[in-house]
Amino acid sequence: MNVSKKFLALREIINSSDNIVFFGGAGVSTESDIPDFRSAKGLYSERTGEGLSPETILSHAYFMNYTRNFYEYYKNKMIYKDAQPNNAHYALAKLEQAGRLRAVITQNIDGLHQKAGSKEVLELHGSVYRNHCMKCNKFFPLDYILESPGVPTCDLCGGIVKPDVVLYEENLDMDILNKSIWYIENAEVLIVAGTSLTVYPAAGLINCFSGEKLVLINRTPTPYDNIADLVINESIGETLNACITKDTAAGK
Repeated sequence: MNVSKKFLALREIINSSDNIVFFGGAGVSTESDIPDFRSAKGLYSERTGEGLSPETILSHAYFMNYTRNFYEYYKNKMIYKDAQPNNAHYALAKLEQAGRLRAVITQNIDGLHQKAGSKEVLELHGSVYRNHCMKCNKFFPLDYILESPGVPTCDLCGGIVKPDVVLYEENLDMDILNKSIWYIENAEVLIVAGTSLTVYPAAGLINCFSGEKLVLINRTPTPYDNIADLVINESIGETLNACITKDTAAGK
């Protein structure tokens, strides 16, 4: 099946359902110029001057023991405040507004789905836009982190402010995880995009799906291609944007 026929097939799947769930990874945001993690040129292929891997620096233990070094790396490599939503984010927001998409489940921490207009967004790995004091739990916005020299500390109690992102060695938020599982278990159509589906526990969510159509959109093959009803190895933004017609956006 050529690309145009695959786009038409996805459009037909979308137009025939009002119970779609989208599950996305880092590849959804690469078209917004945010680097991914696991590609050949991704963030995880880099090493610091000390020879440390990103997985080490972005771990709970490193945050607790080398907080200043953690924040230096985090501010430079994990925050893209000026990034804008791309066609994928806007297409998903339109599908939600049309009553076709029930929820977006994302592994990204960049807040671009909300910026595009999506309302029901489940952030498995948290968000750079939420930060809390580890002592008194006071909330701080992203700008407070960016404007704080060195380690951000609470202006109320002096405690260290931690980003609400899931670091290595930390568990996912069980409320968000369970809600994500519920949406996937009850979905008629599951669209998975921009993820290698090799990182657990998030990748295991696809095993909760027992609906009608499984669609995978990713530049490279995934371990689940053989069970998908439709596999598209093209741009996520281009693919989703091509599937939005006037009738789709109107919920017809």
